[in-house]
Amino acid sequence: MKDMKLVMKIKKAVIPAAGLGTRVLPITKSMPKEMLPIVDKPAIQYIVEEAVSSGIEDILIITGRGKELIENHFDKSPELENRLNKANKRDALKEILGISKLSNIYFLRQKEALGLGHAVLCARSFIGNEPFAVLYADDVIFSEKPACKQLIEVYEEFGLGVLGANKVSEKSIFKYSSLKVNLIRDNIYSCTDMIEKPQKDQVLSLFSVLGRCILTPDIFDVLKETKPGVGEEIQLTDAMKVLARSRGMIAVDFVGKRYDMGSKLGIMEASVEAALVHPEIGKNFRQYLKDLCKRL
Repeated sequence: MKDMKLVMKIKKAVIPAAGLGTRVLPITKSMPKEMLPIVDKPAIQYIVEEAVSSGIEDILIITGRGKELIENHFDKSPELENRLNKANKRDALKEILGISKLSNIYFLRQKEALGLGHAVLCARSFIGNEPFAVLYADDVIFSEKPACKQLIEVYEEFGLGVLGANKVSEKSIFKYSSLKVNLIRDNIYSCTDMIEKPQKDQVLSLFSVLGRCILTPDIFDVLKETKPGVGEEIQLTDAMKVLARSRGMIAVDFVGKRYDMGSKLGIMEASVEAALVHPEIGKNFRQYLKDLCKRL
C-alpha cells in the first residue's frame, strides 16, 4: 500500500474558517464562531497551537466576510502590549506576544460560500506541490499527542492521504461522512470509499472523518472537477472519495476528545473540560461543579 515515491515532510496546513456558524446563532451574527472562547482563548487558537505542536511551519486560514476578528487576534497589538508593559504585567505581555509569534500565519478570503472543498481549493497556490494538513475550524481536539501529529506520523509511514476518523453513533452517522475501512493494525485502517451524509442504505461503517486530514497535492485537480454535492456545496469528501477509490487512503482512529465548536453543546463541553484543568481557575471551578451537582 505504501507509495514508493519520496515522502515529503508536512510543513503546511490549511484551516478553513469561512463558515457562517448558523447553528450557534445569535452570537455568530457579530462574532465568528472560531473566536468563541474556551475559557480565555478562542477556539481557533487551540487549532493553530495543535498545528504548531505537530511541526507545521506555515498556516493558511481561509476566512470569509465578517471574519476580520480572526486576523486581528493573530496580529500584533502595539497599544495593548505597551499598556501591559507599563503596568508591569509581564506574564500577560508574554502571552500576548506569543500569539503573534505562533507560526507564519497567512489569510485568504473565500469570496463565495461554495463549501469546504472549494475552501481547500482556494489554497492551491499556497500549497504548491506539497502534501499538507487540513484542520477543520469547527473541531477542537484535546489530546496528549496532537491529533494532527498522529496523522502526520502515519502519512510518513504510508505516503498516502490520511483521514482523522472516529466512530460515531448510528443515530449521528447521517450528519457526517461514512467510510469503508479495513483494519491494517491497531488504530490504522485502509479506506477505499466514503460518502457524505449517507442515507440509511448507504452507510459504509460508523467511522467518519472528524476534523483532521492529510492530503496530497493531487487533491486539487480532483477538486477542480468536483461538482456540488450535499447542500449544493463542493464537498471535500466527494473529492477524497475519488482518491480513496483510485489509490486508497488511510484512516486513523485518532486518540483524543473532539468538540464540535459549531454546536452550542460542543462549545459548553469544551469550555467545562478546559476550565477543569486551567492553571488559574481549575481547582475552584472543580469545587464549583461539585457544589452545583448537589443542587441538580
